[in-house]
Amino acid sequence: MYVADSRGGAGTGVRDASRPGPRATAVAPTVLVLGTVSLITDVSSEMVTAVLPLYLVAGLGLSPLGFGLLDGVYNGFSALVRLVGGHLADRGGGRHKAVAAAGYGLSAVCKPALLLVHSVPLIGAVLAVDRTGKGLRTAPRDALISLSSAPETRGRAFGVHRAMDTAGALLGPLVAFLILRQAAEGYDAVFTVSSCVAALGVLVLLLFVPGGRGGAPAPATAPASADSPAAPSLRASLALLRRRDVRWLTVCATLLGLSTVSDSFVYLLLQHRLGVPDRWFALLPLGTAAAFLLLALPLGRLADRVGRWRMFLAGHVALLAAYGLLLAHGPAYAVLLLHGAFYAATDGVLMAAASTAVPDELRGAGLALVQTGQATARFAASLAFGAAWTAWGDRTALTTAALALTVCAVCAVYLRPAQSK
Repeated sequence: MYVADSRGGAGTGVRDASRPGPRATAVAPTVLVLGTVSLITDVSSEMVTAVLPLYLVAGLGLSPLGFGLLDGVYNGFSALVRLVGGHLADRGGGRHKAVAAAGYGLSAVCKPALLLVHSVPLIGAVLAVDRTGKGLRTAPRDALISLSSAPETRGRAFGVHRAMDTAGALLGPLVAFLILRQAAEGYDAVFTVSSCVAALGVLVLLLFVPGGRGGAPAPATAPASADSPAAPSLRASLALLRRRDVRWLTVCATLLGLSTVSDSFVYLLLQHRLGVPDRWFALLPLGTAAAFLLLALPLGRLADRVGRWRMFLAGHVALLAAYGLLLAHGPAYAVLLLHGAFYAATDGVLMAAASTAVPDELRGAGLALVQTGQATARFAASLAFGAAWTAWGDRTALTTAALALTVCAVCAVYLRPAQSK
């Protein structure tokens, strides 16, 4: 199965003239298999994510500050190990599949562990290990996607992958909702089914994703230089920050991440401000996932044509509009639509942009640098938002986040290199 287009994207990289046109613009089979793995894994992880905020806040009586700490662990702890995962994947001629499998496996083991822990510190420890697995696998997986795709179609390739990934995010909350309605011990049943689904995802990865680089690599998009030696090393990985494009992408992703309210807080705000009943809470992520699913591929293709930086910035404008609707008590469906559009315009697009800035031999580490900055910033943002909500209330906290996002977006525009699109 391929997604093909005869056009090349403007301003997205150097086309390899030695490749036939149709193959150069096709989405590689490796991308589709990795999309299937992500779909299955996201069914598992989003089942937990959909019920976790309500379980912790309503079930265990956690304050917004306490939830902000755990949510920060859940979304930001992976930042500590992303560089390690990217570096390990680049060594030995490309161990991307092996490192990704280790990460997926570690997260899968954590799902049944949630059945055994019922205190906040232990739940936090399990979530930290789960996010360690995510940190290990994300950069190697994205490196496999970029290395198996032609430079001018990477926005489309990441769009296809993220669309498949989001299909799992769409199914996960729905499965959790159905389980909670039918099972007497609802949360334990959700965690049990999530464990089985996660194991299936690891099995598909091991059986069907090619080893090494995951298929024929795309031509190098960044020429070798003194800053990028052929032999991967941690020193060489960090030296990528000397490259202006890599440094700029990392700084901008970090800056904008500092003003991004986490998904769980968005759903809690919707419930708190619009009075969504507890029984419908698990369905709120469906709105975001549906919009992400529908928009990931078209916005990825559009980014290949009009410029990935422009699309990335437009995504944050959509997020700012979502904050505005929340403050104005706007309709929930519009907030979720804009929230999903934000992810569709930024998630895969950022990785497609970073892929053109780093050499093949350091692809995993280069993507991990950008991801680490973004994840660390979102960890800090979650802590800060939880503290602000506890101290000032949800409206003041959200107003502050909206103002911060506006300032960070203006700064990112100012920092943009003149030639970047």
